[in-house]
Amino acid sequence: MALYMKAAEILEKAERKQAALKTLVYDSKFANIKQLFALVCETQKFSSILQEIIESTRLLKLTRLKMPLAKVLVYDLLMGQGLKCGGSWKALMMKHRSRLQAELARMKVKQKVSRNEDLLPANLQQPAGDQLPRYVRVNTLKTTVEDAVDYLKRDGFSYLGQACRLEDLSLKDRHFVRDLHLPELLVFSPKTDFHDHFLYKAGHIILQDKASCLPAFLLNPPPGSQVIDACAAPGNKTSHLAAVMKNRGRLFAFDLDAKRLATMSTLLLRAGVTCQQLANQDFLKVDPDGLQYKDVEFILLDPSCSGSGMVCLRDDSPADQEKEKARLSSLASFQLRCLNHGLRFPGLKRLVYSTCSVHRQENEDVVAACLQQNPGFRLVSLLAQWPERGLDPLPQCLRADPTKTRTHGFFVALLEKHSEDGKQESRPCRNT
Repeated sequence: MALYMKAAEILEKAERKQAALKTLVYDSKFANIKQLFALVCETQKFSSILQEIIESTRLLKLTRLKMPLAKVLVYDLLMGQGLKCGGSWKALMMKHRSRLQAELARMKVKQKVSRNEDLLPANLQQPAGDQLPRYVRVNTLKTTVEDAVDYLKRDGFSYLGQACRLEDLSLKDRHFVRDLHLPELLVFSPKTDFHDHFLYKAGHIILQDKASCLPAFLLNPPPGSQVIDACAAPGNKTSHLAAVMKNRGRLFAFDLDAKRLATMSTLLLRAGVTCQQLANQDFLKVDPDGLQYKDVEFILLDPSCSGSGMVCLRDDSPADQEKEKARLSSLASFQLRCLNHGLRFPGLKRLVYSTCSVHRQENEDVVAACLQQNPGFRLVSLLAQWPERGLDPLPQCLRADPTKTRTHGFFVALLEKHSEDGKQESRPCRNT
């Protein structure tokens, strides 16, 4: 029941605009962040429909539940994967299930639709053909792409080979392809669920959006190198870095939240990561001149951001413009401090900066300000075939969005230190 209590608490705060939903989730110190995030996102998306069902069935009066808690329970009961609680709470909800299901069915008949998604307001609807694919990163610390593909084929999935264009990522049923940009990424139809699959439980595959795989892929630290993941939790990018490094070298991973770091430790253990050194520490307080960091050459910096690129967090409702402007300004200031701090490490060769934000203020503006303050660094032009570039004047950077790249909204920039003779100092980046 802890999941639903925490989800209700966050939902109530988010609906009051107290903070960004992503921030509330990650600040909650809940053990299973991914599960909580998914539940709150989906409940918020269907909020108006859930409220209508609850009010029509007089559920609050009959159960004495408060609206936020009722919403998350009804969402999982009617639209999610079933209630994940037991005892009296489950018995209470099951007692009213038939009436709740009947009301949902009545709403569909009235609006002449068959899918839950079609009940949503037009601005929140995501037609079936436009849903984002399910991306699966093969964990090369434990298996190979070829072995993973063979296992999945034996498990009843149909492999269609290497994708050649964006349209090839529009998949149905149990069909899957190999991604056209990232060789260790497999792509499935949107609703494919791997949470109970052997490959996921054994750490052979990682469920990670394609855009989120870009930072480690583009930083490309060689085996044996020393690397920092500056704001590491929940750990998917950390495990990806370890795979790129082939578990050889040293990977320093920092995060302020001890509970999130503990959860991350479990994730890394399942992924077979052994080169990590975790620290419950604020990256801004890490001493770049510390002896243990003198050989750090690569940094991945994915700092706190607005989360505006996350598809489930799209919000077209009227907002307090002054509060939103102040919030973005505060975030951008923090992001610039982190970026400037990262460039102070004396042995640094490359730093990749990424956010899951669509706002220029958190992306191109932060990078431009940093380059102006750090003339010893320059931008590296990334993935020439990638369809969405950074906004002018920074086309070297990458952007991602649901329409043009079939991913969540994202931004990536790669900064490289100038060598004295102008030659490239380190391993070639992925720029083709």
